Amino acid sequence: MTTELKNDTIIRALLREPVDRTPVWIMRQAGRYLPEYLKTRAEAGSFMNLCQTPELACEVTLQPLRRYQLDAAIVFSDILTIPDVMGMGLYFEEGQGPKFAKPITSSADIHKLPRPDVAESLAYVMDAVSMVRRELDGTVPLIGFSGSPWTLFTYMIEGGSSKTFAKSKKLIYQEPALAHMLLEKLADTVTDYLNMQIESGAQIVQIFDTWGGVLSDQAFRDFSLRYLDRIVSGLKRENEGRRVPVILFAKACNTQLEALAGTGCDGLGVDWTISLREARERVGQQVALQGNMDPAILLAEPEIIHREVGNTLSSFGHGEGHIFNLGHGITPDVKPEHLSTLIDSVRELSPAYHS
Repeated sequence: MTTELKNDTIIRALLREPVDRTPVWIMRQAGRYLPEYLKTRAEAGSFMNLCQTPELACEVTLQPLRRYQLDAAIVFSDILTIPDVMGMGLYFEEGQGPKFAKPITSSADIHKLPRPDVAESLAYVMDAVSMVRRELDGTVPLIGFSGSPWTLFTYMIEGGSSKTFAKSKKLIYQEPALAHMLLEKLADTVTDYLNMQIESGAQIVQIFDTWGGVLSDQAFRDFSLRYLDRIVSGLKRENEGRRVPVILFAKACNTQLEALAGTGCDGLGVDWTISLREARERVGQQVALQGNMDPAILLAEPEIIHREVGNTLSSFGHGEGHIFNLGHGITPDVKPEHLSTLIDSVRELSPAYHS
């Protein structure tokens, strides 16, 4: 599947190599703020059908690339595909988020969870990755992704979303050996899953640790960082004659930046609760930084968006190793033209930081 990559700006930025401008992509760039996405989602009939039909997943992956001058595509899928193929029965209720038909309720449930053959059970994701790569034809790189073991763990133990994570925290403190058993299964499955995405054509991979920030410092190191480190060590880091960069995005984990940089990843996603200046001072030249504009700024008027893009670029400062993104995913209430303002502003203002 080797094709010449016409725009490799994001890969060079992740490897902290010289670029002529700051690359930009947006978490959830294929999503509900786009009318064309809503149309395809309605045609699919359900969110799961949209994810599990490669042609539809490919279509929504490409939709933002047709509108915007983005520097990467990210395959359309969901972080909870792994628990689903472990037999937990993922489904979505309108307005309530993800649910599992068979949540984990006992130690026996954990013991009997299989380590799935992702090449077979998640073939629809691999087919979507391959299809998107063909359609992109080298215009921009393709990002594959997974949820982190800890984040998947919380959904599996809580049975869906949670505000307190009481069941998850009770398990790690009361039965740590059992918690580690589940996290090990998940880490090995995530490693397989990401490696299969790389082999199918993903040129960058990102791991979302959405709920790492709910843990104490020591619990994060024991129950999240340990497994992120294990995954990064097990990933295929070169394919098609090119480096495959790895990005870790651990939301609300600013106290852990140095530890996350020490995993051997290439880039760290940063949320908006820390300045890029401080993050850069702390991690030095170890990793690139991705982020970190507050998604709510996209609800403001275009001149404010333009100003805040300038502030974000200024916060990182001159030099290499910045990928412009939001500090979390774009929200459904954003006007599509406001994202145009953001992207145009990055392209206009960022070259001054690379001269």
